[in-house]
Amino acid sequence: MTLTEQNIESLLVLCQQGNQLAQLEVYNRYQGAMFNVALRIVKDTAEAEDVMQESFMAAFDNLHSFKGTATFGSWLKRIVVNNSIVQYRKNLRFTELTENSLSEPFEEEEYGLDEADYTQVKATKVMSCMKSLHENYQNILSLHFIEGYDYEEICEILQISYANCRTMISRAKESLRKKMELI
Repeated sequence: MTLTEQNIESLLVLCQQGNQLAQLEVYNRYQGAMFNVALRIVKDTAEAEDVMQESFMAAFDNLHSFKGTATFGSWLKRIVVNNSIVQYRKNLRFTELTENSLSEPFEEEEYGLDEADYTQVKATKVMSCMKSLHENYQNILSLHFIEGYDYEEICEILQISYANCRTMISRAKESLRKKMELI
């Protein structure tokens, strides 16, 4: 049986033993998806590639801590998301903020996007509108809608309160809705 035919569990055992071919096979299986995850957060292909590489190295170094309670892909994805957010925050230190880029005033009303709206709007339109949002809104919507994290997981990843998470998602949805109405 070749490495490409082996299941991920047996590959991970070989990776823990330092088998570089097994590591390469795991990398080949997951690198595309993990690059896309990193790219959506850091918004730069070179940085996304660096984050992805560092995440794989960290995953292989800490494979002993993988308990198997979740799939390996979701465990690796969490590492990539966390590393991407760290890199994104590092980049923010060097970004100038204008008064217009600060958060919008708080609205009491909770907003949501109907599923019917999604079926009528092409994914490219949604993604192009998301790219025009404030970066914090882009990130939280990506984590929630694209990556599929629930509010509790987003709170953990971004290290924010549950109320803050709900408010940010609500504001991001409303901002996205307004941008989509303009197009």
